[in-house]
Amino acid sequence: MTTTVDALFDISALVSDEEREWQMRARDFAQTRIRPIIDQAFEDRRLPVELLPEVGELGAFGMYLHGYGLPGASSVAYGLVAMEFEAVDSGFRTALSVQGSLVMGAIWKFGSEEQKQTWLPRMGRGEAIGCFGLTEPQGGSDPNTMLTSARRDGDEWVLNGAKRWIGLATIAEVAVIWAKDEEGVVRGFVVPTETPGFTATAIENKLSMRASLQCEIELTDVRLPADAMLPEARGLSAPFKCLNEARYGIVWGAMGAARDCLEVGVERAQTREVFGTPIGGKQLTQAKLADCFVEYEKGLLLALHLGRQKDAGTLTHGQISVGKLNSVREAIAIAGTVRSILGGDGITSEFPVMRHMANLESVRTYEGTDEVHQLVIGRELTGLAAF
Repeated sequence: MTTTVDALFDISALVSDEEREWQMRARDFAQTRIRPIIDQAFEDRRLPVELLPEVGELGAFGMYLHGYGLPGASSVAYGLVAMEFEAVDSGFRTALSVQGSLVMGAIWKFGSEEQKQTWLPRMGRGEAIGCFGLTEPQGGSDPNTMLTSARRDGDEWVLNGAKRWIGLATIAEVAVIWAKDEEGVVRGFVVPTETPGFTATAIENKLSMRASLQCEIELTDVRLPADAMLPEARGLSAPFKCLNEARYGIVWGAMGAARDCLEVGVERAQTREVFGTPIGGKQLTQAKLADCFVEYEKGLLLALHLGRQKDAGTLTHGQISVGKLNSVREAIAIAGTVRSILGGDGITSEFPVMRHMANLESVRTYEGTDEVHQLVIGRELTGLAAF
């Protein structure tokens, strides 16, 4: 299964056979199981939750983690899977990221052995879904303003507060909730969602990520045993490490959306005729496609470079910001350019381009806005914090 874009830029020469196999399996799943239903799911504002157990069977949840029945694949392999999922829809790749990078990543990095044994095997198989409660209504890009509190009461913790824009919360069996203890230190807690006082409500009025699931969480005197706390998580650096994992997936994923738009643009340029010839034979159209392809190829090479650094243990948060900023910004530009090639038809659901454009606006916002990543990069360059 080779695409036009693949043929011009053959990434298979740059990845291992195992990494390529992961990509091809993910592509087959995305194209045969997700694509046929994603447009209607977007219209219906519905995440195709029935496919999540199949993602578990594929082995893609937490696939780069080791132990607990997880595949222990390379970070590059995971990036390729994220790219294939997002080539169909950003929202479905988001589910992969929330489950595998945020929730499973938090438990794997900071959890007790009991927490890991309890949740990671089931989550890896897709038998249990999780959510990651960090962002708050008043906080946005500044989680240090966190109001959610964790108070010790004898042998229990009592959580109170609210979270917003939390993926998968209404279908989750477990939540990783971040709260400030009585000393003002951010702590993570493993919260079964059936715990009294935990309420999740889907956000319904979205014009982006409609085939995805984002929610609000209310925590009202949620009582947890002492061992619900993630023992190795202390301070905001803990959730930030989880966010870096998710941002890394976006570096690849956004290039998947860009590739899908490019494929649509190339096919349309070959088949649509104006003034007696295909529009692909016009210089301006070829220039647009060429410029889009160059940015796609550069973005994919950057993703691959970052993936190799991640596997080598040398990837920094500043470098992740470079990748996230570039990939999403260029994917949005590519989608917009392809939409112009499609003309008026480009705004219809006959083509996936407007859906990608709308979704990418959300991807641009979550896991750090463009402005946040610009400031992270600026700090790295100058040594001066501007936020």
